[in-house]
Amino acid sequence: MNTKDVQSNSRGVSRRAVLAGGAAAAAFTIVPRRVLGGPAQTPPSGKLNIAAVGVGGMGQNNIRACSGENIVALCDVHPDHAKGVFAKYPQAHTYKDYREMFDKEKNIDAVIVATPDHTHAPIAMTAIRMGKHVYVQKPMAHSVSEARALTEAARKHKVITQMGNQGRSGDGVRMVCEWIWDGAIGDIREVHAWTNRPVWPQGVEVERPKETPPVPEGMDWDLWIGPAAMRPYHPTYHPGTWRAWWDFGTGSLGDLGCHILDAPFSALKLKYPVSVEGCISTYWSGLWKPCPPKNETFPRSTIVRYKFPAREGMPEVKLTWWDGGLTPPRPEQLEEGRRMGDEDGGVLFVGDKGLLMCGCYGRSPRLIPDSAMKTYKPPKPSFNRVPGGEGGHEKDWLRACKDGKASSSNFDYSGPLSEMVLMGNLAVRYPDRRLLWDGEKMKVTNCPEADAFVQPKYRQGWTL
Repeated sequence: MNTKDVQSNSRGVSRRAVLAGGAAAAAFTIVPRRVLGGPAQTPPSGKLNIAAVGVGGMGQNNIRACSGENIVALCDVHPDHAKGVFAKYPQAHTYKDYREMFDKEKNIDAVIVATPDHTHAPIAMTAIRMGKHVYVQKPMAHSVSEARALTEAARKHKVITQMGNQGRSGDGVRMVCEWIWDGAIGDIREVHAWTNRPVWPQGVEVERPKETPPVPEGMDWDLWIGPAAMRPYHPTYHPGTWRAWWDFGTGSLGDLGCHILDAPFSALKLKYPVSVEGCISTYWSGLWKPCPPKNETFPRSTIVRYKFPAREGMPEVKLTWWDGGLTPPRPEQLEEGRRMGDEDGGVLFVGDKGLLMCGCYGRSPRLIPDSAMKTYKPPKPSFNRVPGGEGGHEKDWLRACKDGKASSSNFDYSGPLSEMVLMGNLAVRYPDRRLLWDGEKMKVTNCPEADAFVQPKYRQGWTL
């Protein structure tokens, strides 16, 4: 670590120590309304007091969906990037540091977390321990252990949670579940899922950029880095393209996996895989000179193979993930001219009695060939629908905050889903080998190097 890094860490520790003390005091002095007046009691107005952290990107859409509530506080480490959102909610107090926000705002009921992936868990955990309901963008964490910790903390503190995989509230996933449970294609032992991601530069630079341009005016780069190892600011990280970098994002699988894999995870009643293996596109440094992955950016393309045991009357199943332009073989039964999935990706279920395909978010499920769809009589809906479908995902969370009944993608469901997705990334980090996974103990049993990445190491001054 260079001198600049040490100075940055020292500053962060000093400020964090002060704010952490205030946050801890708040955690013991603020009694959530639901404790005073019954489950999920709301203010006399019937509206929740909502705060949001990370509002310059996807967060602004989440806030818009909650704009019928009281938006009381907005936080973003780069105010210029978020100024348009700040202007839309002039009544909300604005902050750079979420810890200062929690320290000063005594009336927050619920928090939206829409920061880069590597800071989801620290922010969400702070809110949960203070008794705040949380809506966290997908994936809910950057590592397997973080996802498990958030799930257990939400259960312990009895807060309402929702992960931002909006397809979970849509009709498509529910239809896929109902058809598969109805036996529409028989027992399923093979599934393929794919995406068009990445749609950002990835797997091009294998080294960190050497240029050190100035940090944008007003931005707190130390806060943006958060628990990751310090490095100089560069526009290749912010805004948006952080998804490509291992330290900050979760790549193609993290971006779309919680959307696309939701349908098979739910319909096939999956939980922990018993093994995961990945293969990746190769970097080349010259003619016949393959370059080992440096684990700075995710590869251009990956294939991840999961194996799940038999469960609840369903047979062992193998699930394969494809990204970066790679797709599974086109089924012979699929009519010419029909596309595989949709523009974002899709899922193909291979049953012993037929095929079922859907798009991203479980959209537009159909049996293959179309003649099978024409003769199939779907069962009556048995999976409760969410008003507004995908577009009602945030409102489903708000409803749950008020009536105390679980939301569609609460952490008891989305936590294990996120763990499955993040286990895939662990296999991408250690390609061309099979990682054996003990899900209950959260341990890679045959590869100590990979097991070391189940639990992340935080920069000094940051903890979960």
